[in-house]
Amino acid sequence: MHGVACCSVHDRHTSQPAEPVTAVRAPSPGRRQRSMLTAVSKFRNKSGLASTTRVMPFFLSTFPAHATAAPLCPPPSPYPSPHFRLPSLPRRGLAFLAAAAPPRALPPTPRQAMASLATSTAAAAAAEVTHLSQRDAADIDEQLMGPLGFSVDQLMELAGLSVATAVAEVYKLSEHTRALIICGPGNNGGDGLVAARHLYHFGYKPFVCYPKRTAKPLYSGLVTQLESLAIPFVPVEDLPQDLSGQYDIVIDAMFGFSFHGTPRPPFDDLIQMLVSLSVVGDSAKRPPIVSVDIPSGWHVEEGDVSGGGIKPDMLVSLTAPKLCAKKFTGPHHFLGGRFVPPPISSKYGLELPPYPGTSMCVRIGKVPSVDISSLRENYISPELLENQVMPNPFDQFRSWFDEAVTAGLREPNAMALTTVNKAGKPSSRMVLLKGVDKQGFVWYTNYGSQKAHDLSENSNAALLFYWNEMNRQVRVEGSVQKVSEEESEKYFHSRPRGSQLGAIVSKQSTVISGREVLQQAYKELEQKYSDGSFIPKPDYWGGYRLTPNLFEFWQGQQSRLHDRLQYSQREVGGSTEWHIQRKAGYMRRISRFNAAGPNSRGRL
Repeated sequence: MHGVACCSVHDRHTSQPAEPVTAVRAPSPGRRQRSMLTAVSKFRNKSGLASTTRVMPFFLSTFPAHATAAPLCPPPSPYPSPHFRLPSLPRRGLAFLAAAAPPRALPPTPRQAMASLATSTAAAAAAEVTHLSQRDAADIDEQLMGPLGFSVDQLMELAGLSVATAVAEVYKLSEHTRALIICGPGNNGGDGLVAARHLYHFGYKPFVCYPKRTAKPLYSGLVTQLESLAIPFVPVEDLPQDLSGQYDIVIDAMFGFSFHGTPRPPFDDLIQMLVSLSVVGDSAKRPPIVSVDIPSGWHVEEGDVSGGGIKPDMLVSLTAPKLCAKKFTGPHHFLGGRFVPPPISSKYGLELPPYPGTSMCVRIGKVPSVDISSLRENYISPELLENQVMPNPFDQFRSWFDEAVTAGLREPNAMALTTVNKAGKPSSRMVLLKGVDKQGFVWYTNYGSQKAHDLSENSNAALLFYWNEMNRQVRVEGSVQKVSEEESEKYFHSRPRGSQLGAIVSKQSTVISGREVLQQAYKELEQKYSDGSFIPKPDYWGGYRLTPNLFEFWQGQQSRLHDRLQYSQREVGGSTEWHIQRKAGYMRRISRFNAAGPNSRGRL
C-alpha cells in the first residue's frame, strides 16, 4: 500500500493486509460539473504511443450567417472601431519558474494549469527523487493521519484520483476503454475502488474484482458508490484465464507497502494471472498492467526478489516512490498523491518533482522512447460547410478567434509568422497578434530583427494560427507594411513599463555574449526611469500590418478527411470579392460568395 494505505499502528506489519481504521463514511461526491466548453473528456497521450481521439468542444460549431438563432459567441459586427484591440491576454512565462516558486507562491492560473503533464517531465526525469524504506513510509503515514490531521478517506480519495489521472494520461480512452481493477482487502484496494469511480467519470468502462471485501463503513461506502454507477463487480471465478480478450487495461490494487509474507487465495492465483499476462512478448496484444504504489507480491524494498513476479507497464507511486521502485523497468512511472505537506518533506528530506499546474500526478524516471511514426490523432469536430461560414473572411476569423478566447485557450493570439528573404530562404517564428481589423493583422517587433530584414526585401508573408484544443487552424497570406508611427507610439505606451524597457534593451537577432548583458542593461534602464518618468519609444521598434489576399480555415475531421475552406480575392464586375473554395481533404462542391451573402453562388 501507499502512504495512505496503512491502518492502525499496531497492526501495520502483520503478514496479511491490516484492517483499516474505522472512519466515518464520507458522502459520495457528486458528478463533477462539466464545462460548457467541452462535450467529451479528452485524454492526451504524452508519451506518444498511438492515436488519440480529439473531440471538438460542442458549442463551437459554426452557424449559418442567415440563421435566426444567434450563435453563442457571435462575432461583433460592425467592428466597434476602425482598429479592434485584442483583449488583454496573459504574457508568456517560463513553466519552470512556477515549479521553483517558494511554498507560499500564488497558485497557478487556470491557463497555466492547462499546460500538459509533459511540462515537468524533463526536470522530473533528471532530478534525484527520494525513495522511501518501508519504515519511513509507515512513519509518514502515522504523521499524516496523526498530528497533521488527515483521515484515511481523505488520503484514499486523493490517491485514487492520482491513479485514475495517471492512467488517463497514458492509456487513451479511445483504445483502452475497458479497465479491470483488482482490489485487495486493505487501503491499496480502497485506492483501486476510488480510481474505478474516477475512471467511470472520465468515460472509461471499469470492472471491479474485489474478492475479500472489508466490512468497514469507508469500504462499504465505496462499494455503494460504484454500484450506484452500475459498475460491474466480477467474481474471481468469472475472470477468464486470459484477460486479453475482455479488458483493455488491468489495474493491480491488491497489496501495498505494509504487506509482507505469502499472498493467500485467491490473491495468489490473481497475481499469477497477471504474471502470465506480463510475460506476453508483444505488448500490443495484451492489456497493459498498472500497479498502484507497489507491484503486488514485490518486496517493498528489494523488489521482485524471485524474478517471477508481476512486471507492470506502469507504476503509480504514492506519496513518494518506495525503494522497490528502483527495480521497476516499465515505460511509465508516475508519482501521485499530491498531499505531502512541508513538515513531512523537511523532516524526511524528501526530494520530489514539482507537479505541473493543477495535475494530480507527474511522470518521474526515464521518459520512454517514442516511435514518431505512431503519433497520430483522430479528430472529431462539427463539419465546416460553405453555407455556414460568413461571406467575409475577417468576420469568420473574428468568430473563430472569439470562440478560442471564450474556450480559455492559452494565448489564442499566438501566430507563426513566416517571411522570405530576397534569396528565397524562408524563416518562421511565433509572434503575438496585437490587433485585427478589415485592413489586416498587426504585430509589433524590433525593426532590426531578421523578420524585419526579410520584410524589407520581400513584403510577402504568411501567418498561421493553431488552436489545438479546438482542432482548428487558420492560414493567412498577404503583403506587409509598417504601421504608422502614431499607431506604434500608442501601443508602445499601453504596454507595462517592464515590457517597454525590454523592447529598448533587446536588440533582436543580434549576437550577445550572454544573458547577463541583457540583465545589466535592463537594470541600468530600470534605475534611469525609476522615478516613473516617460519612457520614449525607440526608433527601431514598431508595428507591422499584414493585408490579406488569402485565408484558409481548417477544421480537423476523422480519418484525415479534414474540412478546408479557402477565401481568395477575385475581380467581378469591376469590384473585388471574396470567393470560397473547398480544398482537399475530400471533394465537395466549389462555391462563390459575394457581398449579397451565402445564397449568392456562382455556377459550378
